[in-house]
Amino acid sequence: MSSGSILSLRHYTHDLIAHSHEHSQLVFGLRGQLDFELDGRGARIERQGLIVVPGGTHHTCGSANGSHCLVFDVPGAAWLENSLGEQAQASQRLLEHRGALLLNSHQQQLVDWLAAGPVADPLIAQQGAVLLLASLSNAPRPVAVQKQLPFASFDTYIEQHAAYPLQVADLARLAGLSCARLHARFIAEVSMTPMDYIRQRRLQQARKLLAETDLAIGEIASRVGYNSQSAFSAAMLKSFGRTPGALRRESGDN
Repeated sequence: MSSGSILSLRHYTHDLIAHSHEHSQLVFGLRGQLDFELDGRGARIERQGLIVVPGGTHHTCGSANGSHCLVFDVPGAAWLENSLGEQAQASQRLLEHRGALLLNSHQQQLVDWLAAGPVADPLIAQQGAVLLLASLSNAPRPVAVQKQLPFASFDTYIEQHAAYPLQVADLARLAGLSCARLHARFIAEVSMTPMDYIRQRRLQQARKLLAETDLAIGEIASRVGYNSQSAFSAAMLKSFGRTPGALRRESGDN
């Protein structure tokens, strides 16, 4: 990584970014709110906030209304040792933190000064990065994170509204999260997207209706949001390995 690329200004939007990289990264909030998810842990940063992304950590981020940030792509251990000397170990501990931190007013002033334009200069970017890390060794305050998604509320909502169009935003509103954070939390906690979860819950409800009622298959399809009976049958076959008719006969045999 060249010294000129250590610091950069970036604009995040509602388009979800999901990836990982070998180097550690520090993301400083300048304007707007940015939602992050790191290996299942969520946080939101804005001005005077910082996200620490350790090397190799899968992370997802996005901003519903746009967010401007200063990003510090940290070179490897040799750079830390050469640039920070005795403070290298403290900086390495910071880079292993994984999550959100709060800056003090002096640290934010340094971030603002760097973001105002000098980051394009390789020398200023290099020395500014060293100053940032040295200042952050004073242990910024952790930011609390939300830990558990309200799956019971999701299930109740999906069951009550299964016949209607459902969007990720509906579940995000129930959880008090942005769509980007909700998507990442679902991947981390249940290994599926929110829309896959909605589809699964609808089909499970359909299977229950097939077993416990005499409703026509077309009516059941409509009740769980399918306008086409053939599409409903294909979805049930893919999910359960049997058609709706076969599932109904099976429940009758049992």
